[in-house]
Amino acid sequence: MVLNYIFVAFFVIAFIIGLIKLIFLGDVEVFPQMMNSTFDTSKTAFEISLGLTGVLSLWLGIMKIGEKGGVVNFMARLLSPVFCKLFPDIPKGHPVTGSIFMNIAANMLGLDNAATPLGLKAMEQMQELNKNKDVATNPMIMFLVLNTSGLTLIPVSILVYRAQMGAAQPTDVFIPILLATFFSTLAGITITSLFQRINLINRTMLLFLGGMCLTVAGIIWGFAQLDKELMNTVSTSIANILLMTIIVGFIVAGVRRKVNVYDAFIEGAKEGFTTAVRIIPYLVAILVGIGVFRASGAMDWLIDGIGWCVNLCGGNSDFVGALPTALMKPLSGSGARGMMVDAMTTYGADSFVGRLSCIFQGSTDTTFYILAVYFGSVGIRYTRHAVACGLLADLAGILSAIAICYMFF
Repeated sequence: MVLNYIFVAFFVIAFIIGLIKLIFLGDVEVFPQMMNSTFDTSKTAFEISLGLTGVLSLWLGIMKIGEKGGVVNFMARLLSPVFCKLFPDIPKGHPVTGSIFMNIAANMLGLDNAATPLGLKAMEQMQELNKNKDVATNPMIMFLVLNTSGLTLIPVSILVYRAQMGAAQPTDVFIPILLATFFSTLAGITITSLFQRINLINRTMLLFLGGMCLTVAGIIWGFAQLDKELMNTVSTSIANILLMTIIVGFIVAGVRRKVNVYDAFIEGAKEGFTTAVRIIPYLVAILVGIGVFRASGAMDWLIDGIGWCVNLCGGNSDFVGALPTALMKPLSGSGARGMMVDAMTTYGADSFVGRLSCIFQGSTDTTFYILAVYFGSVGIRYTRHAVACGLLADLAGILSAIAICYMFF
């Protein structure tokens, strides 16, 4: 229902602003631009789904081998104490726990192509436990918020973009991104727990969250000892080695269990193809709405309004130039990436705005894209508090990124 209101709002706001620009500003190009955006973004949505087909087939095939080889069940048992507290409605030891962990691990390493199919597999398993197939369950919402909060330990792609844009030290945003995304995730867990009345004040969760804090601190310290070139090499190598280890480990586990690995892979790959086709309408809907909103100039007006308000209150408005990246990130990953590159091009890769746009890009994830793809893959129509929790986690990430950027730069 919330996505319905958002979808309508995109078009209504865009139409009103288009009329204002046409009547009062004489902008005769605004409506052609809006119409062109509907064709362009619908094509983009299909291309995204088409591009996901191969990746989904690959990773759901690997996941099927892992299931039959017992790896997923092993992870479920290992993580059961923590996940029973965070996802109390999931039965203890259920295989979905392993799928959730694999998705979160892939996200933390910045492996987007691997994270999406693993997340879709987790959603399908949670949908099997769902008694009302149209309505999002509490575990689904908690899982989506963990995805939208964008916890990333190794933001490889952002570091690469900074290097391409001529940054003197591309890795200087690594620690700020790590801190901002950590606070975003922590806020997401806390907010969702309040909505779902989950008690986080217990020994298991305190040890888990405390361990996460120590792990993040250790990673920050370790990478801080490396120079920029070595940091890029190490972060990229760790991500790729771990990914290949997962693939080989699943296959070896299947062989040990005397599973027909090839047949298991084909079975999972067929599910991946079906899933990729099923999400096309949901992607078209959300991306066309976002495209029209952008083409109308609504995003530019919003940014200018925020800058005017900050200046009126006597605040420091240096951060306003990077806000397009922050506001676009929940709507479109590629759009936010474009805004980040544009900010570095306009202001400089080593400028305050350039660095802040990179931290924005790394501190949260594409909330509406994730909601459309994940909920669409299992036919969820009523998202309950998923959008509110996801956007509040995004807001926490944005505010943290601004504060941290001021502190570091």
